[in-house]
Amino acid sequence: MTLTLFYRPAACSQSPHIVLRELGLPFALEKVDRQTGKLADGTEYAKINPKGYVPALRLDNGEILVEGPAIVQYLADQKPEAGLAPRWGTFERYRLIEWLNFLTSEIHKGYSPLFRPTTPEEYKTIARTNLGQRLAWVDGHLASKPFLMGERFTVADPYLFVMLSWSKGANVSLEGFPHLTAFRDRIAARPAVQEALRAEGLLQ
Repeated sequence: MTLTLFYRPAACSQSPHIVLRELGLPFALEKVDRQTGKLADGTEYAKINPKGYVPALRLDNGEILVEGPAIVQYLADQKPEAGLAPRWGTFERYRLIEWLNFLTSEIHKGYSPLFRPTTPEEYKTIARTNLGQRLAWVDGHLASKPFLMGERFTVADPYLFVMLSWSKGANVSLEGFPHLTAFRDRIAARPAVQEALRAEGLLQ
């Protein structure tokens, strides 16, 4: 099985990109041009994902899966022995889903207006305040554990890592969040993360 991940560098598609490398699954990368919305061969990305945004994952049978939280769980279930997601039916699996929902609705979407050029500056100030409150809660959660789910690295961790990497560009201060910054540095040091960053052209 060879999977194809459609991505943009430094976007939220970096989360499943990291997961693919953590799992050692065979895959191909297809970059979506940010300006034109096309692939390298000229294909309109909207023909693959009509929603227009990344990530999208194409399976060997032609099925297209979109939405990061769904994609990373699918990937983890292709290699359950790796332990990147608890087994279905366990309470821990619902904890993972809880984290992925929180990250996508409260953290990910909290950044969205900060990258939109049409967002009024007054609203950006409010958005940064709201986002800071949520990040403060996660910082407190990480005070006594290395990963979101405790001692085990799961598919939720790369998702948070990617969003923390947006903080500088979005002018979101991480000062005063020592556990978040330690988490970011800890995840960044993982070999699979380094490989993903290099493949996306974000590392020399």
